[in-house]
Amino acid sequence: MAAYSELTLEQYATFTTTVNVQDIQGDALNLSNYTTAAQLRKSYYSSTAVSFNVFVSNISTGEITMIMNSANTANLAPGRYVYDLTITSPTNVKTRVVEGIVNVLPGVTR
Repeated sequence: MAAYSELTLEQYATFTTTVNVQDIQGDALNLSNYTTAAQLRKSYYSSTAVSFNVFVSNISTGEITMIMNSANTANLAPGRYVYDLTITSPTNVKTRVVEGIVNVLPGVTR
């Protein structure tokens, strides 16, 4: 089961966060040859998605970094969204690592 985490993004600002993935014993998952993906949507049923730039930032410690640049956060309307982050193993097993709500706060300086 995926972890739940609420995120806050500020409109017109770059967003960055890291996630540490563990195996069922609680040890860091080695992410060698894994791929990653993360998106946010206005609702679970929305056909429009905005992708995060996601990459494994430390293979041996299971660290993943999610980034959304200021150009992309500028295009988000303030409000609540849903998101998730998935990893895909070298044997093509897809796992949802974290999911939750994203609160986009309005910005002033453009």
